[in-house]
Amino acid sequence: MLAPLILLTAPLFLLVLLGYGLLRWAHWPKELSDALTRFVFSVAIPALLFRQMSAISQLPPPDWRLLLVFFGSCLLVFALGRVIAHFAFRMDGTAQSVFALGGIFSNLVLLGVPLSRLTLGDEAIPAVSLILVFNALILWTLVSVSVEWAKSRSASVSGLLKTGKDVLTNPIIFSILAGTAFGFTGWTLPAVVDRTVALVAEAAAPLALVALGMGLASYALKEGWRESVVICVLKLAVQPILVYLLARLMDLSPLQTQVVVLLAACPTGANVYLMARQFGTMEAPIASSMVLSTLLASLAIPITLALLSH
Repeated sequence: MLAPLILLTAPLFLLVLLGYGLLRWAHWPKELSDALTRFVFSVAIPALLFRQMSAISQLPPPDWRLLLVFFGSCLLVFALGRVIAHFAFRMDGTAQSVFALGGIFSNLVLLGVPLSRLTLGDEAIPAVSLILVFNALILWTLVSVSVEWAKSRSASVSGLLKTGKDVLTNPIIFSILAGTAFGFTGWTLPAVVDRTVALVAEAAAPLALVALGMGLASYALKEGWRESVVICVLKLAVQPILVYLLARLMDLSPLQTQVVVLLAACPTGANVYLMARQFGTMEAPIASSMVLSTLLASLAIPITLALLSH
């Protein structure tokens, strides 16, 4: 069972390698990487999610246990990450928070969405979208509260409101909400518009993976490697195992279990690096963990899917 899954996912990670090679070895300008990432984030992935969610009225209602399982695991691993950061690396509260975020914030947009669609099928998209809607809001709020509490032992309302606003105006979240709202109207897109959106949506997965590879080429592996290794263990091993156990405890369906475990097994997302830069801490280890966890995920994800199939 493992060999077919490796063959299925290999082209996806080869696309990541292609993007990495274009920037690192072919010396394509970084401006192209930035432009492609912006197109994928603002147009291609939103088109895919809008089109999928516009048919939500024809699908079963979302199972909110998905959120309890996925974000319950995030909270537990975040707490474990902070403990490890404190006792093993003697980090301050801000660095602990960013370190712990690296162990739970998956690269859902550029890797989770295309992987889920291509390995589990379109029927997995509603569950993926449900997690996507709440992922940034819950996890950015979690780390913001954690950092503010570490600094002043309090969390400001204005900071939380800004986080909420940033999340809701995110093109990914907006496309999911807009597609869901459109789906419940019972209307359908005109054939020409639907086909145009479909063509853009079909390009989302390969372009997202190439853009991810280009982005990884900007970071180094050697800096902060000890912290990076621990982050990768939390991200690719501890969280998927914990998600699986919670999914069994909550009696999720096989497809739902595959979705939440696959998303948990995705490598560390670029948003963690943005948070590290915002707080001026852990930038090198987080950048290293993004590269290392993506490399390891190319083998870990097929193994995870093979185990789940049994």
